[in-house]
Amino acid sequence: MKDPRHTSEERSAQANRIFVKSLDIESDEALEAFLEEACQGDAALRQEVDLIFGLQEKAEPLFEAGTPTQITAAEIVNTLTENEDFFSNLTSSLPDDDEVGKQIGPYKLLQKIGEGGVGNVYLAEQSRPVRRQVALKIIKAGMDTKSVITRFEAERQALAMMEHPHIAHVLNAGETDTGRPFFVMELVHGEKITTYCDKHALNIRQRLALFIQVCSAIQHAHLKSVIHRDIKPSNVLVSEIDGVPCPVVIDFGIAKVIDENLLTEKTLQTLVDAFIGTPSYMSPEQANHLQTDIDMRSDIYSLGVLLYELLVGNPPFDQKQLIRNGVNEMRHILSFVDPPRPSLRLKHSSPETRHQIGKQCSMDENRLIAMLSGDLDWIVMKAMAKDRNLRYETANTLAMDIEHFLNDEPVAARPPSRIYRLNKLVRRNKAVFALITLVAMTISIGFGTSSWLFLKEREARKRAIIAEQAQTALRMQAEDRERVAQAAYLLGQNKISEADQMVDAVATLTPSLEAESVLRTLGEWHALNGRWELAAKRFRLLLKVDIKDESWTITDDLLMAGPIMIERGDREGYEEFRRAALLRYQDTDDPVFAERTMKICLLLPADEEIMNQLRAFVPIANQDTQRNILDSMTSWRCSSLAMMAYRDNQFEDAIDWCEHSRNFRESIPARNALADVVQAMAHYKMGEEDAAKQHLAAGRSTIEDQLGSGLQMGAPGKGLWYDWLHARILLREAQALIAP
Repeated sequence: MKDPRHTSEERSAQANRIFVKSLDIESDEALEAFLEEACQGDAALRQEVDLIFGLQEKAEPLFEAGTPTQITAAEIVNTLTENEDFFSNLTSSLPDDDEVGKQIGPYKLLQKIGEGGVGNVYLAEQSRPVRRQVALKIIKAGMDTKSVITRFEAERQALAMMEHPHIAHVLNAGETDTGRPFFVMELVHGEKITTYCDKHALNIRQRLALFIQVCSAIQHAHLKSVIHRDIKPSNVLVSEIDGVPCPVVIDFGIAKVIDENLLTEKTLQTLVDAFIGTPSYMSPEQANHLQTDIDMRSDIYSLGVLLYELLVGNPPFDQKQLIRNGVNEMRHILSFVDPPRPSLRLKHSSPETRHQIGKQCSMDENRLIAMLSGDLDWIVMKAMAKDRNLRYETANTLAMDIEHFLNDEPVAARPPSRIYRLNKLVRRNKAVFALITLVAMTISIGFGTSSWLFLKEREARKRAIIAEQAQTALRMQAEDRERVAQAAYLLGQNKISEADQMVDAVATLTPSLEAESVLRTLGEWHALNGRWELAAKRFRLLLKVDIKDESWTITDDLLMAGPIMIERGDREGYEEFRRAALLRYQDTDDPVFAERTMKICLLLPADEEIMNQLRAFVPIANQDTQRNILDSMTSWRCSSLAMMAYRDNQFEDAIDWCEHSRNFRESIPARNALADVVQAMAHYKMGEEDAAKQHLAAGRSTIEDQLGSGLQMGAPGKGLWYDWLHARILLREAQALIAP
C-alpha cells in the first residue's frame, strides 16, 4: 500500500489539515506535543507545517493580537490583504487545486471563474440529461475538515431551500469519487452591481429600482430563515434579460440559518473569536466576537452599506484602512464610529471625485448632493444604525421606504413633521396646488379684502377638516403598514399563526412587495392545511395588492387562487376570477401569460364566450413547443394546450398535446398526471373506453400516491402543491365522466 506521505501534493494537504486542527491549542507545550504526534517523525511533513506557521506569523500583525480563528492561512490572506507576494508564497505551499478539464459525473470543468475561502467555482458543461453550461462549486483539496465541510454543506442546503428570480438556483449536488462535496448552480453572467450601475451611468432612480429587487431576494432568504451575512457588490451580479437589468444574489458561503433544523442535521458552529464576513460591509454585531445572536437585521445593515456605495461610489468605511487598523480597532470603528451621511460624504469629496460620481449617476454633482440630502440620507443611516433595534426590521420595510421616496411619499426613516408632510403632499400634487393658488389669487382680487378674509376663514376651516381626515387616513395606513411589516417579521421567525392574526387586524392594504410576500405565504399555509375559506380570503387580498404586478409572479398567484376557489366550492367566485384574468391578459403576447391564463380558466368547463376569448391565446402559447424539448415551462404549455383542445372538442389534438408534454427530457409527475387525466377524457369522448380507463387509472394512481397523506408543498421538479391541485380537480371530472 502506498504511503500517502510520499507525494509532495498530499504532504502539503496533510500539513494544512494539521495546521487547522492545531489552532484551538493554547499552550506551546501542548502544541509541540500535538505536532510531534501528528507528524509521526516525518521531517518533510513537519517542515511543511512549520512553513505554514511561519506564514501565519507574518499575517498576525494584521490582526493586532486577535486570536487565530478556525480558517486556513489561505483564507486569512485572501480576506485581509492584497499583498500578492505574500499570497503567492502561501498558496505555493498548498496543494494544486486546479480541476480544469476534469469530469465530475455529467459535468466537465471548463474554466475556473471564482474562488472563495473553502471552495472553487468552475464554468462547467453538463452533458446529460440536458446539455447546458452551469456553475459548479467544489470544496478545495485539503480543505475537507469537519467544520469546513459542514459550512460548505450549509451553503448548498441554504441555496437549495430558496426559489426566487433574484437568487442563483441550485440545480444538483453530490460528491466526487474522492468524497469532496460539490453542488451545481445556475450560471449567472453578470457584473457586480456597482460596476454595472457605473458602467451604464444609471441615475439614482434606476439604481434604487435595482436595489429594491435585491431587497426582495434577501427578504425571500429571510423568510426561509437564512441570513446571508456577506452582502456586498461582488455578491450581487447584474445581467440583462431582453435588455432589462436583473440582479442576482450569489454566494451564501457564510450564511446563517435561524432554525438549523430546517437546513441540516449537522450543527454549524462558529468559534467565539471567528471573524466571518467582509469588514466594510459587516454589521457591528457581526464584527463583535462576543455577539452570538446574529439575526436578519445584520443583513439590513449590509444592505444599507451597499445602498451607500450605490449612491456615492464608495462604502462608508475604507476596506484597506480598516484592515491596516487591526481587528480590535476595526471592531471599535464598526461598533461606535458613525460614518458621514451620503450627501456629506459626497459634498466633502474632492472636486474630481464629485464630478466623476455625478457623471456615473447621469446628474450634475450639485443636484446629486441635493437629491441625497434629506430622505435618502435618513433611509441609509437608519439601515446602518449601530443599534440594530433602530434599523429597519425587514428587507421589505427598507424597500418599501425607498418606494415611498420614489413616489414622493413620507418615509418612515425620517422623524415626521407637519412641514415635511405638507412638502411631500405639494410635490405629489403640484398641479392641484398650483390651481388652488391661482383660484385664491383670483378671489382676493375680485372680491376685495373683506370677502377674501371671509373666504379665507371658511376655507381654513374646510382645510382643517380635510387635513384632519387625511391625517387620520394616513395614520391608519401607517399603522396597517406597520402591521404588515410586523407580520413579515413574525413569518421570518416562523411564527405563522401570530403573523396571520396580525394580518386580520389590517383594515387597508397598500400595494408593496412586503404585503405581497406576507399574503402569499399565509395563503399557501392555509391551503396546505385545507383551510380553503381562509386561503381564499388571503388570496383575494393578494390579487388586489399585486394588481400592478406584471411579472410572472402574478401568474403564479393566479395558479394558486383559481383552484382554491374551486376547492372552497365557490363556483360564482371562480367565474368572476377567470373573467377578470381574461380581461387583464387579453392583449398579451407573452407565451407564459397566455398559457397560464388558459390553464386557470379551464379547470372547469367554460361557456362559449370564454372559449372564444381563449382561442386567441392558442397561437401565442404554441410558440416553440415543437422544438424546445429542454424547457420544463414549455412542457407545461403543452399540457395547457391539451386542456384547451379538450374543452374545444378537438379530442385528437388534445391527445397529441398530452403525448407531446411527456416527450420533454425532464419528467414532472404532476404534469404527467394531468396529461393522463385529460387524455383519458379525450379518449372517452372518442369512444375509446379501454384507452380512457388505462390513462385514468395511471393518472389516479399518481395523484393518490402524492396526495394520499394530504397536500404537500411539492417541488418544481415534481410539481408544486397547486399543480397537484389542478390535476385532482380534473381527476374528479374524469371520474364522473368515465364509468369505473
